[in-house]
Amino acid sequence: MNDLKAKGNWNIFKGRLKKTWGSLTNDDLKEIEGDAQKAAGVIQKRTGESQQAVQKRLKELEKEKD
Repeated sequence: MNDLKAKGNWNIFKGRLKKTWGSLTNDDLKEIEGDAQKAAGVIQKRTGESQQAVQKRLKELEKEKD
């Protein structure tokens, strides 16, 4: 997972992030803005989950069908 924005599915993925991690704020999503590296860091900071767990779940979300 690299640049989610380039894949043209950022809006869809953003919805998945919000559904999975309801504690993410709109500011968090603006900070992430399609960047997978930032996503993992922001989610980890917001939720306290391990980096490994967050990255695993992000990969699962990316593979989900629209």
